[in-house]
Amino acid sequence: MPEHRAWTRGRGYSIPGHEASTRSRGPVTRVHPQRSSVVRRKGGIVEGKITGTTWLRELRGVAEPRVVLVCFPPGGGSASAYRPLAQRLPADVAVFAVQYPGRQDRLGEAVLPDIPALADRVTADLLTWGPRPLALFGHSMGATVAFETARRLEAAERGPVHLFVSGRIAPDGPYSGAVHRGSDAELIAELERLANDPASVAILRSEPGLADLVLPAVRADYQAVETYVYETGKPLHCNVSALLGDADPTVTPEQAERWRDHTEGEFELTTFPGRHFYLDEKVPEVADFVTARLR
Repeated sequence: MPEHRAWTRGRGYSIPGHEASTRSRGPVTRVHPQRSSVVRRKGGIVEGKITGTTWLRELRGVAEPRVVLVCFPPGGGSASAYRPLAQRLPADVAVFAVQYPGRQDRLGEAVLPDIPALADRVTADLLTWGPRPLALFGHSMGATVAFETARRLEAAERGPVHLFVSGRIAPDGPYSGAVHRGSDAELIAELERLANDPASVAILRSEPGLADLVLPAVRADYQAVETYVYETGKPLHCNVSALLGDADPTVTPEQAERWRDHTEGEFELTTFPGRHFYLDEKVPEVADFVTARLR
């Protein structure tokens, strides 16, 4: 069924295929100056062009990119979630997205419900590219994985030029919850709570075979988030932009504002019309936002 294919393409917790909102409200910004059977991919550089790896999928390749944007999916999401965003960024920006195990072309691999371990694996692959300007964009769980990856890159003296964190509280929490311990029905109910269109998640109730494919990765990602423990460390050096849906039920502006404590660079918080998955409905606006900060 088309819905099955849509879900496995992955755009977070909701099933894709819904048209963008026609709302015209724009973003509001606050600026704070300074302060398995899977084919293994070695990755690296081929004729001057960086290539995909086991953990990184190429969404748009550029022979000599001005900057490489690396995108981190939300819990339950997949690399292809960022394809619409990649298509709207400037031609000199290469775009890659992280592919967590247990989904899409890594469906046969064991899930990894541990944010620091995910960041370790992604960092190792990014370092194979050698020195080049990197920017990181993460939504929801992906924001925390991106943050931990940025810390590791800075420790290796390959820090990113910019970190975009979307739909997520600051890494020092507080983190809590036990969604990952709930029943399948309870997990689906949580997905419905966050979805832009809760009815779109109902297919998981009526198609148990699809639920069997999708829910293990979703559950593992909730476990990664709910068991994450922030370790105190030095603030990042790069600029940080926090993005947030103005009706997101998972994070308040005050909680998102606390990301400013985790950088010595410039910080800004920008709100967009929408709920937790506002990005699905505001791709052009977010693409313009990212483009302006990568110039």
